Amino acid sequence: MARSGSEFLPLLPRRNARLDSFLKRNTEQALYERIRTYEPCVVVSDVINKVYMYAVLSDERVYLTEYPPRALTAAVSFGRVRDIELVNDLPDFLSAKDRERCQHIRITYVPEKPAEKERDWSQRGKNAGLPPVAPPSRRASHCPIKTHNSKGYPADRRWKEEELRPPLKTTRSASCPDPETLGLLRSALPLHSPHSPHPPQPPQPPSSPGEEGLKTAESGRVTRRISSILTRLLRRDRVTADEEREVELHLYAVSQTSTLYLHLQSSWNSFIIKSTLLLDPLYRRRSTAPSDSISGERTAHLFAQLSLELLQVGVSMENLYLLLQELRTAAHRNITLRRLFWRSSEVFLFLVQTLEECLHGCQSLGGVYTTDQLLLSTLILQTLAIMFRETEVEAARSSLLFAKKGALISRLLLALICDPDGEKHSRGSASDSELQALLSEYLDAACSLLFELLLMGFETSRCFQGDNFVSVCWILRVLQPHPHLLSFIRHQARQLVQVLSDQQGSILGPVQSVLLFQRCRLLLACLQHNNQLGQHLQTHFREEFRYFVTPSSTEEKLQPHYPIYGPTLRLVQCIQTLIQRR
Repeated sequence: MARSGSEFLPLLPRRNARLDSFLKRNTEQALYERIRTYEPCVVVSDVINKVYMYAVLSDERVYLTEYPPRALTAAVSFGRVRDIELVNDLPDFLSAKDRERCQHIRITYVPEKPAEKERDWSQRGKNAGLPPVAPPSRRASHCPIKTHNSKGYPADRRWKEEELRPPLKTTRSASCPDPETLGLLRSALPLHSPHSPHPPQPPQPPSSPGEEGLKTAESGRVTRRISSILTRLLRRDRVTADEEREVELHLYAVSQTSTLYLHLQSSWNSFIIKSTLLLDPLYRRRSTAPSDSISGERTAHLFAQLSLELLQVGVSMENLYLLLQELRTAAHRNITLRRLFWRSSEVFLFLVQTLEECLHGCQSLGGVYTTDQLLLSTLILQTLAIMFRETEVEAARSSLLFAKKGALISRLLLALICDPDGEKHSRGSASDSELQALLSEYLDAACSLLFELLLMGFETSRCFQGDNFVSVCWILRVLQPHPHLLSFIRHQARQLVQVLSDQQGSILGPVQSVLLFQRCRLLLACLQHNNQLGQHLQTHFREEFRYFVTPSSTEEKLQPHYPIYGPTLRLVQCIQTLIQRR
């Protein structure tokens, strides 16, 4: 039997008054507002051995605090995470009863090192030698970084300037090779220790001032070039050493109804998408909040005013487009506004209804897409996709979406699918190629929104196994009767093959890399959770997926430093494995 909306509230975090009060007192407001959930668990790491603590999740980090709380400590940054997985075991240190209901979560990550000023070898003194090599440590260097103490003093202000802060400088590794092993560089650089006597210099013939200036300039260029090589070598040595060393954080949630794993996966997904998008200058400029950020009360007032303008009767399509642009931009920058959006169900209902009328109302009349309709529909989908991000713990969202057996989700799913080969008509001077570009942009936005809905389905599936309501299977089953579903999925598959098979094309930018990740997740869900869609992809794209949708072709298209790089490779590997098995 399907569940009612209220029965899905266990997906939301359970509040603890004492811990909540501690977090309010000891964190900045910006950090406190971004805390998604917290849950008690047994913690095991290289510095913590079976200690009962609270795991506190924000949208960027996992924090730990004592039970009862005394100090908040940053344990893992999602930017350093390599994998988050459930381990099927029975921990022997727990009682027999707790052992059966325990959820063992393993987080694999690369530990952060304390920031260290990088040496600029070109600025060294004349008599300064290479720095001594640090002795090898007998213990892993991972140690939780304390960010807030019990008196409430913040250790940094990263929550207000994270998106604008430049990348950290690469620090020199303690495992730097002994300077004696750099024989070539040692002999090329006339470096001497301050405690060693200078070697006798042979007499030099006098030279003219011009020759001296020329020699000085050339010497400076050579020194800078060699010092640059040395710095790059030391930096490369550090990066290699860091990439090879991974550590694990184990969280044992002693509860069968624990949602800690779901929220960890959701937070990690959101982080890798957001941090990759922020590498795009245009997206970063659009998403970065102004330095004088407005208060929650002011945000609520402005959102109420914007909602009234959106919902007024007789608003023109042009004004509606401008108002939605304003809403989308504000939602990019303000998590509080996204929460207010779900607490105001009227705006969500209005957008779903507008999408139904705008895109599919025109098809019932003439079967064509117009420029205005495509532009407005794309903007609606983009706005809704932003509203879904980082709001899964909002109770109003769950109550709204799960009400009446997911009636609103069903309407939205059926409204966002359109025919990629549908007829297009322009009222103005737009050419056929411009209309096709608008339709392609809409289909990209539809893929992104469907990805967000599937993420919600994954969470529901894992929390309520065996239930048919708002799971991934349920979402794909709702879409199945749509007349254009197969052509929509074919379009997404063609786009994936086209991107990965283009050997002459350039490397994907951040926005296109995220779209590639979302497309892979959508197609993988079709292969895993729907026999009809999986068979359709197998029939029409078996050879293309086999030869072009491969980890090696994906590596050529993605920048390795993108946070989304590793997860995308794993998705592509899963797609290839499923295609070969069928």
